[in-house]
Amino acid sequence: MKPIFLIYFLMLMPLSAMSQELEALLEETSTDTTFLVSGTFNGTRLLNGHSVETRKTGVLEFLISHRFGRVNSGFDQLFGLDDSTIRFGFEYGFTDKLTVALGRSSFEKTFDGYLKYRLLQQKIGKQPFPFSVTLFGSATQKTIKDYEPDEKPSFSERLTYTGQVLIARKFNPNVSLQFAPTLVHFNTTAIEADPHDMVALGFGARVKISKRISLNGEYYYNLNPFESLDVKNSVAFGIDIETGGHIFQLIFTNSVSMIEKGFIAETTGGFFKGDIHFGFNISRAFQIKKTQ
Repeated sequence: MKPIFLIYFLMLMPLSAMSQELEALLEETSTDTTFLVSGTFNGTRLLNGHSVETRKTGVLEFLISHRFGRVNSGFDQLFGLDDSTIRFGFEYGFTDKLTVALGRSSFEKTFDGYLKYRLLQQKIGKQPFPFSVTLFGSATQKTIKDYEPDEKPSFSERLTYTGQVLIARKFNPNVSLQFAPTLVHFNTTAIEADPHDMVALGFGARVKISKRISLNGEYYYNLNPFESLDVKNSVAFGIDIETGGHIFQLIFTNSVSMIEKGFIAETTGGFFKGDIHFGFNISRAFQIKKTQ
């Protein structure tokens, strides 16, 4: 449980300052106007997991994610850099509230698709609302041939589904927190004792340290992990660097997979035992449809 206490410490440390800054901001805001709070996080990813952010209408984002091998693998593997797992995907904003996406991971040769819908948005002013809520739903199919030829599973047997409620609050221009109750459903499992429905609680934080750089932390606590696998809770720390149309994230995590069913359900390395994967996310947004 050490990682979750570190995340909590990161979250709680600046609360008094946040409250004072928010009160000052509200005093400066016209009482006759309601303002939407934007930019809770830099992009649609916090680190491994999603943030409450959705793409703007007509924006197509190309996202490439890399995770290298474990840092503690030693010099022979160049501290993990000899190994690489990659995911690339496309996200498109049909509206400011609705994002649709497709992706492909080399980890288990998995295809994934998902929808994100911004249900509620934080507001300040005349009619304030304290937080933002985004709904996330995904489906994945593992296509790696890890079975005997005469035991080929059906299409549906290799499907996994994830549902999340992403709840976040931007306390001031520099600090944002997120809570993410998560359900992962597996159509099939390795053994009968493994749960088909896995529940996890996600926690995340962003602390902005300059105009274009922020520090992020993320932790997923798995309430009912697989019995057939020595599952560890997913931990990630990283740096966001915003460079115009690009968002570059440098990440240190114990998870090699970059989709929910992987990093929540199948992480086996202990972050504080040195089983750390260095990696990055890089995205480029294109405005392909003009809006009024």
